[in-house]
Amino acid sequence: MTGTVLSYSESAELAGEVAAAGAEIARTLGTDAVALELDEMSGGLRTSSRVVVLKGDRALETIADSAAAGILEFAKAKGFGALLIGETRFGTVVAAKVAARLRVGSLGKGKKLRVDGGRLVLERDAYGGRFVATVASKLPCVAVVQAGAYRAADASPAVVETVAVTVGEPKVAIAETKQGHEGEAGIKSALKIVSAGRGFARKEDLALAQDLASALGAALGCSRPLSSDLGWMGEEAHIGLTGAYVHPQLYVAIGISGQLQHVAGIKDSKVIVAINKDGQAPIFQVADYGIVGDLYEILPALTKIVKQG
Repeated sequence: MTGTVLSYSESAELAGEVAAAGAEIARTLGTDAVALELDEMSGGLRTSSRVVVLKGDRALETIADSAAAGILEFAKAKGFGALLIGETRFGTVVAAKVAARLRVGSLGKGKKLRVDGGRLVLERDAYGGRFVATVASKLPCVAVVQAGAYRAADASPAVVETVAVTVGEPKVAIAETKQGHEGEAGIKSALKIVSAGRGFARKEDLALAQDLASALGAALGCSRPLSSDLGWMGEEAHIGLTGAYVHPQLYVAIGISGQLQHVAGIKDSKVIVAINKDGQAPIFQVADYGIVGDLYEILPALTKIVKQG
């Protein structure tokens, strides 16, 4: 029998999704699935898999080096067939460290996993989402699972076990920690998103987008120029190929042209609404509904309508 399929994410919601992926792969391989938690059990974890809480001689989830060391010790002691980790900044670093120290293949991030013989195959978007690429590695290996790719099981963990691990002194020290914006941190799991682009002339004008987001009960995101180039919003709010991949029920793109880099991150949205003064903007090619006009005139009127119910 192939070794146990392990899954992990520091995010309780994403951990449930990754555990679902692990359970699916484990069924195919005819082995067990184990969802790993570090330091303590997450309150909102939803999974039917067995849960193992790793407790170290120091906090594990404060730094990626310690988290990787704890998972590494457990994986080496128990044996594993595959390790699936949720795609967050923290998780991506942990995945790379574990794969390197175990000297096994690392598939990077993707949306769908399957087993083909003795290999784990991962599907991911390529060329801005126009194509689907497949990469594979012989088992055991490590893969990173994007948010929204799998649905968490509607069940509470039935079996919880605590395992002690020794990680020692981390090789990396934290020099400084900065708190991200609360509204931006949950952009990947938001059911509604209002996203701002380069069509806004000034940073102060983003208040118009925030007003609409508040009226809709939506998170506020942005395209790459507003976060990476102008610094008007945090990197956590950046949606697109080099930012967050989102899958909301409603995505409202305001003043966003719709280049491939951005569209790759929003194409799994159920409904896309675009507002842009350029009727030929590429965003209208992927939008379900479009409004051509000046955002400075449209947003106040739209927000008023939403507030009136």
